[in-house]
Amino acid sequence: MNILITEDDRKIAKSLKLLLESEGYKVTLCKNCQETYEKSAEKYDLMIIDITLPDGDGFELFEQLRNITDTPCIFLTARDDEDSIVNGFRLGGDDYITKPFSARELLARVGRFKRKSQSDSLLKVGDISLDYKAHIVTKNGQPVELTALEYKLLLMLMQNSGSIVSRESILEKIWDIAGNYVNDNTLTVYIGKLRSKLGTDSIKTVKGIGYKMEAV
Repeated sequence: MNILITEDDRKIAKSLKLLLESEGYKVTLCKNCQETYEKSAEKYDLMIIDITLPDGDGFELFEQLRNITDTPCIFLTARDDEDSIVNGFRLGGDDYITKPFSARELLARVGRFKRKSQSDSLLKVGDISLDYKAHIVTKNGQPVELTALEYKLLLMLMQNSGSIVSRESILEKIWDIAGNYVNDNTLTVYIGKLRSKLGTDSIKTVKGIGYKMEAV
């Protein structure tokens, strides 16, 4: 899970980084609003923003970031008055932690977003699972090795599980690693390879139209 922290207190920022990285999280630190704007183009799973910053207000920073991302946010601040807490939630913040706080409390709150993030990124059809953030495919919990094109094809089918995906729409959106478009015959071959690697009959051929993936 990739976390962006905006905190101007170097000691607190360093402690947060060490704590979260010890739990396996990837952490990016920013010391002010300007640095946060510059690094906001990267994809994050969670933001932790201090309210009092040297070049602006954390609430205003969050409002600006909301124009470009829907990443969940925890406000981190010494303000524990009701108005500040209500304002944070009114703006769309997801959680609020007041200083001082314990490492255990912070990890518990971050862990809640980790579980949600993992759930949101997981697709399941029968005994086949695909985590599109981690790019991992498993069957009955065992990893399945796929090529880049096979993965793209499976992702498209699983995102539309239970519905027919036409061959035309697949051919329009799927291409090989060199950028060459896959033709109709090649698509048939790849479907066969995918079925073989997954060891499943869940990918059904709908004659004259396309394919449908459903649990068997």
